Amino acid sequence: MTTYPAALLPATERALLHRIAVAQSEGRTPSLAAGVAREGEVVWTGARPSAHGAGSDDVQYRIGSITKTFTAVLVMRLRDEGLLDLQDPLEKHLQGTGVGDVTIAQLLGHSAGLSAEPPSPWWERTPGSLRPELADVLGDGTRTHPVGLRHHYSNTGYTVLGSLVAAVRGEPWEEVLRREILEPLALDRTSAAPRAPYADGWAVHPWADVLLPEPAEDLGLMAPAGQLWSTVGDLCRFALFLAEGDDRVLRASSVREMRTPSAPAESDEWDSAYGLGMQIVRRDGRTLVGHGGSLPGFLAGLWVSVDDGIAAAVLANATSGPLTAVVAADLVGIVAQAEPRIPRPWQPLPEVDQELLALTGLWYWGTYAFSLRLTADRGMELQPQLGASRGSRFVAGGDGTWTGRNGYFAGETLRVVRREDGSVHHLDLGSFVFTREPYQPDAGVPGGVDPEGWRGLGR
Repeated sequence: MTTYPAALLPATERALLHRIAVAQSEGRTPSLAAGVAREGEVVWTGARPSAHGAGSDDVQYRIGSITKTFTAVLVMRLRDEGLLDLQDPLEKHLQGTGVGDVTIAQLLGHSAGLSAEPPSPWWERTPGSLRPELADVLGDGTRTHPVGLRHHYSNTGYTVLGSLVAAVRGEPWEEVLRREILEPLALDRTSAAPRAPYADGWAVHPWADVLLPEPAEDLGLMAPAGQLWSTVGDLCRFALFLAEGDDRVLRASSVREMRTPSAPAESDEWDSAYGLGMQIVRRDGRTLVGHGGSLPGFLAGLWVSVDDGIAAAVLANATSGPLTAVVAADLVGIVAQAEPRIPRPWQPLPEVDQELLALTGLWYWGTYAFSLRLTADRGMELQPQLGASRGSRFVAGGDGTWTGRNGYFAGETLRVVRREDGSVHHLDLGSFVFTREPYQPDAGVPGGVDPEGWRGLGR
């Protein structure tokens, strides 16, 4: 059952068009294309073209570092197939790099301490043939920071991950990408080389309204860090996959793992972090996940608000100009505010386990009151009654326990502790004892301690 009308309201469409028109004009880009997806489908596209660049939902633009998210999906597929573990050192699967002690997870989250860029000349504006081997990409001074201690964005790290994919699969990165992501998701207008119609890349003079063509170089080994061309339509569909997963490519739980912060991002004007191949930002009270991208001649931004079910992509063909990531975030916000998500109708559970039902209600951790609710699929939700204390949702396991899915207790085990007669005595959550009354005397730690129990202050 859809939670939205099939199309956007005319006033919302005009607001979206106005936003991209301002971006194209003030950003001084030859063309700008944008798209919005909602609840599983693309619901709006718009463009501001000029004589120097066709702006259309089917015109390819170079997407730069959004390519990294595609590469990360390929790595996560290898993990899900059991071909590697994210905590494996790189050397286990790709030998001779000189950085084999860093883990795959650190490379995905940009915390491996590698340099941001390969040695000169500037890799984005020179052919990849100048760097035919990984040694040419990594160079000598590859350790910019201690391993694992901070987020430091690294294009070289994602070059290594692309080579890892190729080594494990025994095929070029580009071929693996086409077979395992592009074809299953029907991203027919996404490719490593441009396919007509596509926009030309331009540099715009900072002090005059004149243009300089930018070369579209084949990045060679650096391709997994920024090679791809795509359209706003394809990117919106890819963003929906990043929100929901697709068992043909990557299950929902693994995509959710990619959206989980792995290391704090470098400080900027947004509250931000980095997951596994995805940027995560908080803007206007909304969490957005996706990625930005740029290469000489092109700018790109892609965000999805999972809670709102809305994604937006913005592409431009200028080296510097509109802040496409900001514009994409604004498009998500425009739709979310003008047409907020209509909640799905409440429905009772189809059946209930009476033993689980008996667990619901108030529980106490010391003097802190928590409510325990039964949710779908035999799950549980534990929430504080007052204040912003610790709370989590729990998914049922097959052994009568539950595992925390979010919040403070993410990954922790909730289990029921019973008396000898089978009745429930307390809940144990990572050593925290939850009882039916505050400091229940017979509950052990943290049960009642003073034998006289509760009392008034007295004088």
